[in-house]
Amino acid sequence: MERSKVDEYLLQGVHGVPETKPEERQKFLTTLRERVIVALTTEQVKKNEVFPQVEELMKDKYAAHLFLNGHLDYSYLSKYISIAKKNDLEFTIVTNKEYNSDIGLVIAAETAIDKENIYIKTKTPIQIQQQEEKEGFFSSFKNLFN
Repeated sequence: MERSKVDEYLLQGVHGVPETKPEERQKFLTTLRERVIVALTTEQVKKNEVFPQVEELMKDKYAAHLFLNGHLDYSYLSKYISIAKKNDLEFTIVTNKEYNSDIGLVIAAETAIDKENIYIKTKTPIQIQQQEEKEGFFSSFKNLFN
């Protein structure tokens, strides 16, 4: 065996196999950005309601794995875990002792998909539509009194 191969083998034995893009993997809960279908922040995961877009994307044919931030309380994660189980989507709760990501949930594909928009806005389209309907309803009353 060549000297450089032996040195490389010894280094891997001591330090582990070199990891590609470690900062990116820390942020996206052990997966790469290019595989992310959707990501929620920790604050979004803490909300009482489940984001309907996430529930739909768990059914997507490209969805291979759900990663959840282990620094969050299980009560926040359990609603997404039950949906993943219902859709036969594998999940992992990731706790990195050295780094706490601001990402709370990631649905990842098995291979690179390079989706441009992976983040969901705070308000879901359903909530925005309902708000606009309420505002339209109340604005007609305002017009009556003016």
